[in-house]
Amino acid sequence: MSDLAQLFDSAFQPLATAVSNKRIPGGVLGIADKNSHRIVRAIGSAQLVPKQRPMTVETWFDLASLTKVIFTTPRILALAEDGVIDLDAPLISVLPDLRQYDQWAWERKVTFRQCLAHQTPFPAVEPIYTYGRDPELLRAFILQREWRAREPVYSDINFILLGFALERLSGKTIRDMDPGTGFAWSTAPDIAAATEDCTWRHRVLSGEVHDDNCSALQGAGHAGLFGTAASVLDFAQNLLTGTGASERSIALMRAPLSATRTHGWECPYDGWSGGALCSPGTIGHTGFTGTGLWIDFDSGKAWTLLTNRIHPTRHFDSGIISLRQTVGDLMNGVQ
Repeated sequence: MSDLAQLFDSAFQPLATAVSNKRIPGGVLGIADKNSHRIVRAIGSAQLVPKQRPMTVETWFDLASLTKVIFTTPRILALAEDGVIDLDAPLISVLPDLRQYDQWAWERKVTFRQCLAHQTPFPAVEPIYTYGRDPELLRAFILQREWRAREPVYSDINFILLGFALERLSGKTIRDMDPGTGFAWSTAPDIAAATEDCTWRHRVLSGEVHDDNCSALQGAGHAGLFGTAASVLDFAQNLLTGTGASERSIALMRAPLSATRTHGWECPYDGWSGGALCSPGTIGHTGFTGTGLWIDFDSGKAWTLLTNRIHPTRHFDSGIISLRQTVGDLMNGVQ
């Protein structure tokens, strides 16, 4: 048995246990290396209510905040490398109407790099969807709102604004941008992992975006991407081999901007999602729906854990935090 297979078999057991104990309905675990080796395995159910469907390795997942690192971050970094934007320039260099009625507003000083690193005073999340369902009016609302400044935290608003910049520069809505082979903004419900029984949409979501704000905006830079384990691993392997982005962009994805974050990604710190034994050359990110991707450039391997842990409700202790950490430790050879 290869080293990769041994790591995989060991790391799969906690996922199997979580499904057996009914902590999560199902999941798909995948590991790959830069030499094109890959193992992917599924377990459990893609949906429990109102009908039951099995999980398969071809199941599509709402990737949630993996959108930030798979879709938005590489595009922002590519624009910077091409000289279209300056990462240290304020967002108003592309979005001049941001807080346009107050030229001294702090929001007008926020830079692209600060948004990528979540080093802005924006709130972690805001129920934007409760202000209406017109996506253009909601965009105007976000741009003109007087946001209350606070200590920097991980904030969806950062990447919503980066998504606005991508839209403004391309002349297309995010839903009209080609997100790359293997990804889509929605997918057929019968091949997707179900997420939540939504209290305001009054249905179990499957094949449509779970994130409330992304739904109301009809596409955004912080969430909305769908993909399979294979397509997530394709993205990771392309970064490992240097074919998925330029050398400079990959270096920025790896370069720490704080104790916990790089450009777009997280880097290892005490208690992070990848476990305690990741190499310093690892970056990773998670998604609220139960997804995650970790890429270890030092060892040349990547792994993804995709689950439907919020099906049929988020209001349940799925144990996803400890599951991710345990899988990460086992992927790094801890028995």
